[in-house]
Amino acid sequence: MISLRSRSKSVMLSIFIGAMIATGCSNSGGSESSSTGGAGGAKDSGKKLVVGFAQTGAESGWRTANTESIKSEAQKRGIDLKFVDAQGKPENQITAIKNFIAQGVDVIAFSPKVEDGFEPVLQEAKKAGIPVIMSDRRAKVSDDLYATFIGSDFVEEGRMAGKWLIEKTKGKCNIAELSGSPGSAPANDRKTGFAEAIKDQPGMKIVFSQTGNFERAKGKEVMEALLKSPVGKTVNVVYAHNDDMAIGAIQAIEEAGKKPGTDIFIVSIDGIKDAFKAMVDGKLNCSVECNPLLGPFIMDAAEKIKKGEKMDKRTVVKDGIFDQSVAAKELPNRKY
Repeated sequence: MISLRSRSKSVMLSIFIGAMIATGCSNSGGSESSSTGGAGGAKDSGKKLVVGFAQTGAESGWRTANTESIKSEAQKRGIDLKFVDAQGKPENQITAIKNFIAQGVDVIAFSPKVEDGFEPVLQEAKKAGIPVIMSDRRAKVSDDLYATFIGSDFVEEGRMAGKWLIEKTKGKCNIAELSGSPGSAPANDRKTGFAEAIKDQPGMKIVFSQTGNFERAKGKEVMEALLKSPVGKTVNVVYAHNDDMAIGAIQAIEEAGKKPGTDIFIVSIDGIKDAFKAMVDGKLNCSVECNPLLGPFIMDAAEKIKKGEKMDKRTVVKDGIFDQSVAAKELPNRKY
């Protein structure tokens, strides 16, 4: 017959062994989560994926839609998004990235304001073991400093604008180019692509080129000054690197007593809703699309990277081209 004291000892021993087993399982699970570093491990431990995003600013309707897409997609997926608006200053983006590194975020993503100057801070991110995603715009950095780039082919956008213009003008026109932010990838590439498209057209000449900084007000200001100059009187086409500058130019053309879309042809890039409205009104002739809704692409990439999945170095978002002939039909479909 077993005594009460012996039974108590047996019960206590069973509790002790059970506790040791439970502790051992818990430690094993925690170790596996830490070693994998994947999104699945973070999810199992109840931790959210943390993404730091350094946005260029809010200089256009396109950028506003881009920001909204990123924020809403992160919220939809339960991702902890650390978002910084750099207010158009690359130095603010560099500071934001440094802060993300200090905070120990899981993934850093950003749309570089300019191409140069980001190599040192991305070296810091690499040293800290934090993967980097570049979206919309690329920086000139070593390939080993970022996991993937997600965005449009800006050179091809410029080519599409140029090819459309060749057909519509039969290869004869004087062009005023409103370029984007100096040193930025879209400004550089859209200029290159357009120049490539028209290089074999001796009757097509770029007689004026100046930055409007991707801003509507600046586009209007530059166009106003141009129209008052001798060279402005020879211009019959405006090629704008984005729709906002084109819309600003339209305002200046109207105030100068001319008809935009008729007296002066206008082709631009982005495909925002205001551009489609301008096409429906006959004031803008053509807009090449550049899709700003990159949130799903960015968050997909962030989740895959944290799971240890290999990413393509570049994901090209396909774009279309729209002119006045289809604007009314397409306008209701614009989400930005």
